[in-house]
Order: sequence, then structure tokens, then C-alpha cells
Amino acid sequence: MAKGTTPVAGKRGKAPRTLVQSLIYWGAVLCVWAGIFAVAFIGVMAVDLPDTSALYKPNKTPSITYLDRSGALIAVRGSQASAPVKIDDLPDYVPLAFVAIEDRRFFTHPGFDPIGITRGLFYDIFRRKRGGNLAGGSTITQQLARNLFLSADQNMKRKIQELMLAVWLEHKFTKKQILELYLNRVYFGGGAYGIEAASERYFNKPAKDLSIGEAAMLAGMMKGPSSYSPLSDQQRAGVRAGVVLKEMVDAKVITEDQRQQALHTPINVSKSLANAHAQYFVDWLDTQVRSMIDLNDPKNNEDLIVETTLDLPIQTDAERAVQTIMARDAKKGPQQAALVSVDGDGRIRALIGGVSYADSQFDRATDAHRQAGSSFKPFVYLTAMEQGYLPTTPVVDEPFSIGDWAPQNFEKKYLGLIDLQYALAESINTVAARLANDVGRDNVASTAHRLGVESKLNTDPAMALGTSEVTPLEMAQAYIPFSNGGIKAPVYGLVRIRTVSGKVVYQHHDDTRVRVINNPPLQEMNFMLRQVLTRGTATGAAIPGYDLAGKTGTTSDFRDAWFDGYTGGFVTVVWVGRDDNSEMNRVTGGQTPASIWKTFMSSALKRIQVSAIPDGPAATETLTPVAEDALRDLLGSQASAVEASEAANDNTQSADPGMVTMQPIPNPDDQPKPADPTKKDDAKKDDTKSLDDLFSEAQQQHQH
Repeated sequence: MAKGTTPVAGKRGKAPRTLVQSLIYWGAVLCVWAGIFAVAFIGVMAVDLPDTSALYKPNKTPSITYLDRSGALIAVRGSQASAPVKIDDLPDYVPLAFVAIEDRRFFTHPGFDPIGITRGLFYDIFRRKRGGNLAGGSTITQQLARNLFLSADQNMKRKIQELMLAVWLEHKFTKKQILELYLNRVYFGGGAYGIEAASERYFNKPAKDLSIGEAAMLAGMMKGPSSYSPLSDQQRAGVRAGVVLKEMVDAKVITEDQRQQALHTPINVSKSLANAHAQYFVDWLDTQVRSMIDLNDPKNNEDLIVETTLDLPIQTDAERAVQTIMARDAKKGPQQAALVSVDGDGRIRALIGGVSYADSQFDRATDAHRQAGSSFKPFVYLTAMEQGYLPTTPVVDEPFSIGDWAPQNFEKKYLGLIDLQYALAESINTVAARLANDVGRDNVASTAHRLGVESKLNTDPAMALGTSEVTPLEMAQAYIPFSNGGIKAPVYGLVRIRTVSGKVVYQHHDDTRVRVINNPPLQEMNFMLRQVLTRGTATGAAIPGYDLAGKTGTTSDFRDAWFDGYTGGFVTVVWVGRDDNSEMNRVTGGQTPASIWKTFMSSALKRIQVSAIPDGPAATETLTPVAEDALRDLLGSQASAVEASEAANDNTQSADPGMVTMQPIPNPDDQPKPADPTKKDDAKKDDTKSLDDLFSEAQQQHQH
């Protein structure tokens, strides 16, 4: 028998797996690894999840109370939180307006909306621009999770954490509780947290009294509280509310008849916010305060009190003057105005950034850069006085050119032989342009910056006519040295910031006083600028019994009109124009701006300690005589014929055009408010569902 190896039991070859067995095997392996990966992924995402106990803590940042110079209340900014409102106390259409526009499937989804997420992913993959925010798709529950626990960063990790917290919220609370939490914690802009605070802030009423239109407007603000606020842009807020109303009809929250009634029912924004005094000034300061103090830092948890330089009675005078004259001169085309009033130490006493804060919050006093026109000429003349020219220096008003540019006078005529004081009083362009060219345009720019102009100034041949763009605030700052004896005084509005417990966080300290104008140039400039009001382009601004001086400004094509005037230690600058920089109907600085200035100053001068314009220090050195060649250049073609400048003073001055008087424009806020036709009992047709029915169905579905 042949020898061989004996087969060992169990060593027989394995039969190969069938296709079905392989699929089951590898499917199981894949599921195990997917499970491991999912657990690890969730663990990583959950590592830095926030403490959910924050759900029960109010998310209120410190408020800021602004006081005027005498301690009177101007405004309160920052968080405004009211007591939580019960959803059962609200009309059904109030919470359902938010459901209709923000999360139509709120009552059926488990905290996240697969359809919305798919739509958002499609946008992120195929349509989102590089660096742009991830698309929405967040449910009300996810928004609540984000508002309560997460930052506003737009990234994938935050989205995943948001979804996890939303599922947790759905597991812990009912739909009714989630919606109630959402309404009481969501931010509505303007420092208002929760629907009760928002209702009080914007409509001056409790949330239970909101009309359908008002509820739609608040719900529409969720897309962007600042962009769709009725205070920021009434037209945009109204259009957005219309979108919400249509969604409410589609969701069977209201009927089409109710939508039409809401569209035709005026919505009155709270007067206490829209028409409050000095809101432009508070906006300007609020930015400064928040840049100095991080109110989101838990260490800064005390409410703040900000003491300011503003004088509320003077501010009220300024607001009344702007509104009265702008209404009177509406047919002439000016649409906006700005006014800045400061004292000789730089303290802002009044500031107006527009005709109506409710219509536009853009601050034209601090942020609008407009051409200064002839109100820039005092810097040209001061430079000349410092180089030895005199108010009586003879000049010739005649056509001339600098390179390819030739200045023209406002009246399109030339006066011939005059002197500098007459040229400034009558704002003669040819003389100013030639004077700036002779003394050096770089020197003129240096003079303007030395006095307080901060914007970049061009030095082209037309710079003497005010072609550079400046703000009313910096022009007021630059005119202060003319009013206070030649001292530069940077403007400011903050005096002190303290906490409610008395801790001083900031205290203003005056900078070292620097003299920027000496004599005789200071006295010579004040002498000439007084003549602008006594015989020049601003005779309409004169107020009998007061020592006043100033300068008008009108740009080419009548796009900007200014009057910058002052008395001893008190400067007021007024600008009017149009935001689109289009032409007005031949409005000059001696018309609407001068009228606003006179109306305001007539009241303000009675409230301050009035003094004459100070002469400044005694002259410290002898003037250098004007060089003969420079004088001959100023005299132009008549240089050889000039023996004296006195003859120029007898020229006849031209009168300003008359003012057009109009009846005041009626205030829309004074119209009676129509009764709200919508009531909770009759707000639904037979095919609409009540809020209680929706909550009941959602709860039953959740239990199944």
C-alpha cells in the first residue's frame, strides 16, 4: 500500500461566498465602521457644545443711557428685554406669521427640515460665491438653538452643532414651548429682544394688541433686523411685510380679505423712537462708546451712563429751524440738511444729520463728504493775511486763467478794481482763485488742516472755490479758531462714561490748547467775515444786536449750499442739498442755509452766554509788506493804473433773490389711526386652522 499523508479533519477548502452573502458581509462591516465614524464625528462636534443651561438665562447686554450737559435724558440704547409673553395671550396670527415666513413645516419636522437642508446644500454647492455665507434652511428650532447657544459664524461645524441642539430641543420641549421660547428670545434690532419688547419699541403697544400688518412687519424683520426695520427703511420694511402677508394667506393663517385690509391699514411707528431728539448725535456717540467698551465681554455687565456735551433745548431749537425752513423751501429742491453747533472749546451743543431721522438714519453731519464751495475761502484769505496781505489790498476782478482752467463768478460779470475785503464779502471767485495761486495752494491746504479740516484736500487750480469734499462737522471744527481768539479746539461729544454703580470708565481731558491763528491775521479775518453779513452774500442771516461773522458757500450747478457762521465762542455750520448729488433750483448759501442758521441762532443766542468775537492776542511781530510782484499779479491788467484801493468800497452790492414761502407740510403722524378690523375671533375662514389645533396635531404626531 502506498504511503501518503492522511487528511486532517476540518482542513477541507471553504466554499466561496455567494454574491448575496458578500453584500451582506461587507454591508455589515460598512455599517459598523459608519457607526464608529458617526459616534466619533458626533463626539468631535459635541466637544465644544455650549452649556444648555444658558436657555434659562436672559441674553441681555448692558444698556447705555445718554444724558445731555445738564443731566437730562436724551436716549437709552442697548438691550431692551421685557417679561416673557405667553403664546396663549397672543392673537393666532402673531406667532403664525413667523411660522409662515420662517418655517412653513414647523409643526411636522423633528427639529430640522430635510427639504430645506437639501435646498440649502444645492445652493452652497452650485450657486454660492466663494467666501460667501452658507445658505439658510434653518428651522425655527435651529434658529432658537443658534440664538441661545451659538455664535453667528457661518460655517459647517456651526451648522452641524445647530442641528444637534435643535434635535435636543425638540426632544425636551413641545412645539408650543419651542415657539414661545423663540418669540421671547429672538432679536428684533434696535436693542429689542423678544416680541413684547419689539412691539413696545416699534409700535408703542403690547404684543397682544398687534395688528396683522404689524405682526407681518415684525416677522419680516427676521431676514435682517437692521435692514428691514421700519426705522431704517420704511419702504423696504413695507415691501417685506407684504411678502409675509402673502405667505400667511398661502399658509391659511389669514384670508385674502384680511390681507387686503392689512395692506391698506397704515402702520404708525412709535413716535418716542422715530421722532426722539438728537438720535443722529446718539448714533455718532454710540459707535464711539462701543468701540471703547466691549459690551459682549461678561466682565462688562453693568449698565452704562454716558454724560455728553449736548444741550437739549438748543438741539430742539436746531431741529425746529431745520424742519421749518426745509418745509418752506421744499419747492426749491433741497431734500436734506445738516447742522452742527459747537462752542469755543469744541463741545457739540447741537447736531442734526438729516431732516427726519425716521425717514433716514444716514448722518450727513458726520459722514457725508460734500464740496465746501465758497465756505472754504476763509482759509485762502487767512493764508494771504499771514503772508502780509491786507483787507484793503487792491485787486482786479477780471477774466483770467490758470492753465486750461478759467474761474467764473456767480453773477457771470466782473467788477474791475476792488479790494480783498470786498472780494470776500461778495465771494468773488476770480480773486479767490488768483489769490490761492499767488500764496501757494499747498499753503492754503496746510492752513485748512491746521485749523481743523481733516479730509484730504486737492490742490488743483479750483481748490480755492471749495472743490474738496468735507463734512459739516469738520468745517465747524475749522471755524472755531475764528470765534475763540485763534485757538484750535477739537470737537467732541463724550464727557464721561460711568457705570450705574459709579465707576468711571472714561473721562474726557482737553488736549493742550494750541494757537493756530495769530494777530493781526485773526483780527483782519474777523473784520472781513463780519462784512459778509453786513453787506455781502449773507445779509439775510444778520441778527440785530449781535456780533456775527461767517461765510456762504454754493457749489457749481447748485448741488451744495452752506452757511458757516459764528459769534464769540459759538459756531454753527449748516449744509443743504440732495443725497443723489443732483441740482437744486438755484439754492445758494445765502438762502436756505442762511435762513436755517438765522432761525436757529435767534433762539440759541438767548440760551447761551453771548460775547463779542474776541480780538485774540496782541500782534507779536511787524507784518512783512506784500511783495511788489505779487501785488502786481493780483491787480492783473490794471496794475499800472492802481494808486489806491479805497475806490473799491463804493461798489453797489447785489441783493439775494427773495425767499419763497410755503405752508408747512402736514405731519403724517398726526393723522388719526384707523381702527384695526382684525380680531382674533373673526380672523379665520372655515378652512383656516387655529394655533391650538396645530399644536395639538404636532403633539400627536410627536407621540406617534
